Amino acid sequence: MKSITAKGYKVEFTEKQYIILNEFLNSRQYSSVFVLADSNTEEHCLPLFLSNLSTESSIEIISIEAGEENKHIETCSGVWSALSELGADRKSILINLGGGVVTDLGGFVASTFKRGIDFINIPTTLLSMVDASVGGKTGVDLGALKNQVGVIVNPKMVLVDPQYLDTLPSEEYRSGYAEMLKHGLIQDNAYWNHLKDFKKISSEDIKELIHHSVGIKNKVVLEDPYEHGLRKILNFGHTLGHAIESYCLTQEDKNTLLHGEAIAIGMILEAYLSTKLTGLRQEESDEIKTVFNSIYPKIDFTPNEIEAILSLLQYDKKNSHGKVKFVLLEGIGKPVTDIEVPVALFQASFDYYKQ
Repeated sequence: MKSITAKGYKVEFTEKQYIILNEFLNSRQYSSVFVLADSNTEEHCLPLFLSNLSTESSIEIISIEAGEENKHIETCSGVWSALSELGADRKSILINLGGGVVTDLGGFVASTFKRGIDFINIPTTLLSMVDASVGGKTGVDLGALKNQVGVIVNPKMVLVDPQYLDTLPSEEYRSGYAEMLKHGLIQDNAYWNHLKDFKKISSEDIKELIHHSVGIKNKVVLEDPYEHGLRKILNFGHTLGHAIESYCLTQEDKNTLLHGEAIAIGMILEAYLSTKLTGLRQEESDEIKTVFNSIYPKIDFTPNEIEAILSLLQYDKKNSHGKVKFVLLEGIGKPVTDIEVPVALFQASFDYYKQ
């Protein structure tokens, strides 16, 4: 399967991907190679990765605790300190081996350590393969608020090896699948139709589907790398979805939602808003709701919880001049950006989700 050329780097899918990686590392003559893993990937993915890594540079492993709750500046400080103590310099490279937390946080750490060292992303979850590791977005959460601190810096390479998915819990696999469904909703009606029967997607299908999703995201990012316009469409479902994810992270009596689980709810809510504001047909919105509810658990929100979730919208990164801006749909595969939503419609969207 062909590699995908992004801005200044490639996403490698070929059978020779580890040969390409090793040739890259040795040709650059890095002073040292650091591998950032979390407690899950250190156990389940690091042995496979190290068995394929061959470099003349010294190799050091840095591990962080797994989970979105650890995606914050204090964890970065620990990694920065570890890099310093282990003798990292400006000719070192950081390889991020993990899911979205590791690639987001690791990319931010590398981009700021000694004003920037090179990094490579080796995504190990479906979510990071199709979304987090590609496009140059790095960063961490501010408290429970998602991705409030970060920079856009591209990796030197992204290596996608579906073997790592064999270690993935089913709920994490479904979390990544939500982003793939989003890619269909914002760009490719035929892709959406192919993906919407989740039970029919086999492990043999997934590598080609990952390649297609990365191709969709890469095309958008190449046109608008810094999210001034088109790239905003990748945020469909994320305005309300991130608010839901952030709220659940802070509530001890509420189950923490994985990113894809929260975004799935966000896409249902924002599909409803699209029927009221941008012309999405009701039957298309109902189809979107049916598909997501067939894959993801339905969550009950009380009126007070909905109010608390909506209060978090003020922190969304797409906001401008104090206004909350949404990505909505005119139809499946036809997104529109910078839509303001009347406050009265928010409650109606949650009512629609509950039905």
